[in-house]
Amino acid sequence: MSRGGSSSGDAPSITIAIDGPAGAGKSTVAKALASRLGIAYLDTGAMYRAATLAATRRGVDLDHADAVAAVVDDAQMEFWPDRVVIDGSDVTAEIRSREVTDAVSTVAAHSAVRRRLVDRQREWVRDHRGGVLEGRDIATVVLPDATLKVFVTATARVRAERRVSQSGGDVDEIEAAIAERDRRDSARADSPLTETAAYHVIDTSEMSAEQVVAALLDLL
Repeated sequence: MSRGGSSSGDAPSITIAIDGPAGAGKSTVAKALASRLGIAYLDTGAMYRAATLAATRRGVDLDHADAVAAVVDDAQMEFWPDRVVIDGSDVTAEIRSREVTDAVSTVAAHSAVRRRLVDRQREWVRDHRGGVLEGRDIATVVLPDATLKVFVTATARVRAERRVSQSGGDVDEIEAAIAERDRRDSARADSPLTETAAYHVIDTSEMSAEQVVAALLDLL
C-alpha cells in the first residue's frame, strides 16, 4: 500500500502533477509545495526504485517483465514522505544506491510493472483526496486531469553539478549518466518522458527551490 502525508478530510481536492528528468529538482520542489499547501506528497519514482530493489533482492531477472510485475504484486511496499519500506525493512537509502539507479529505467520500461504502479498511484490520490505527485508521467498518464501540470527541467550539466554537490563524484561521468537516463526514459514505448502543451515548463537551471515554489503557487 502507498502512504503519504495527512490531508484534511474537509479540504478541497487538489492534484498537482510535477514531471521532469532526473536531477531537475522535482523532489525538493514537490515536498516544499505540498508542505506549503498542507496536502500529501508522493514520489512515484521511489515506487519504481522500490520495485527494482525488491526484484533484485529476490534474484529476479530485471529484463523479465512478468517476473518483476509478480514481485510488485507480492512485495509489501509502503511509501511515506521521507521513508520507503519493503516487507517491513526501511530501504529509504538503499533505493538511491548506484545499483538501483542504473537499473530502474529497465524496470520502469515494463508495461506490466507500470500498470500496477499507476493503479497504486491513483489509489493513493483517492485515499488522500488529491496531493502533489512527482515523476515522469504524472500529467500524461497518471493524472491527466490534474489541477496543475508542471514540467520541471534543467540542463544536464546543472543537474550533474547538483548531484556532485550532494554526494560527490566526477561531474563529467555523472552528466553522461544523466544524459543516458534521459535518453532511456524518453525512448521507452510505454509512457515516455516528454513535454506536452499541457505543461507549464519551468527551467530550474538558474532558480532556487524557493523561487520555483513561488512560481508554482502563482500558477494555482
